[in-house]
Amino acid sequence: MCKAFSALVLKSGEVKWEMGVDSHLSLQEKFGLRELAVVADPAEISMAKVEITPDNGNYLHPNKWTFKLDESVTPSWWTPLDEKAAWKAHAQWKRQLNRIIVRKPIIHPFKIVPPKKITKKHLDALKQWASVGASVGASVGASVRYSVGDSVWDRVWARVWASVWARVWDSVWASVGDSAGDSAGDSVRNSVRDSVGASVRDSVWDSVRNSVRDSVWAYTGSFFKLPRKAWKYTEKIEGDDYPFESACYLWEHGLVPSYDGKKWRLHGGKDTKIVWEGKL
Repeated sequence: MCKAFSALVLKSGEVKWEMGVDSHLSLQEKFGLRELAVVADPAEISMAKVEITPDNGNYLHPNKWTFKLDESVTPSWWTPLDEKAAWKAHAQWKRQLNRIIVRKPIIHPFKIVPPKKITKKHLDALKQWASVGASVGASVGASVRYSVGDSVWDRVWARVWASVWARVWDSVWASVGDSAGDSAGDSVRNSVRDSVGASVRDSVWDSVRNSVRDSVWAYTGSFFKLPRKAWKYTEKIEGDDYPFESACYLWEHGLVPSYDGKKWRLHGGKDTKIVWEGKL
């Protein structure tokens, strides 16, 4: 599987690469380069596929970058100067990446002390989030992949998702159950099932889960600084900044929204209490 940084080093010493393109085959197509499917003679190889990647796989906080000549047969013309040219291109790629990626700590919202009082500013952010949240998953994934490539996006997404998703969702799940007068999410699900049936129960819990998931998507997108027009499927969202900033504002103030199809809630604090609920 191709990784970022990926490039093609030509026999002439020229290096072909582009931000957002991880696939060597895609690079060949983009630059109109062709190579025989199987080249037995090292002297006949016209280009060499290379990769330079962080050893820890962490593009937010990389440790050591390592060079790899991704060829089963080393071209006869390959010299240390070709590797040096690849490193020079990698430095240019990193400068571009550093303009796009936001290297900040991953925040777990329930480890932040939530506001003592929910203000109009918090509710305005919630209202704005309620109006745009449905498009977040498709927008963030498509926009960032297009801008930095699959490898960088997949690694950052996986790191943020693994850090917060399960713990945030489990906490919200339990607190919504508590709000219904039960001690845990399982109890409220059982009571809902008994009273209204499985289809409505599943719809309610799917809605809550999806709303929390969308907040995680929005927060993940905040690790990338793209031009406003680069965020796909957000043409109808007003503003010149990150289109899902409202969710990030709440997140970074220790508040995570959830929606059950009727009511919105704001969850916060180490015990994940519901600090506000109502209709917007």
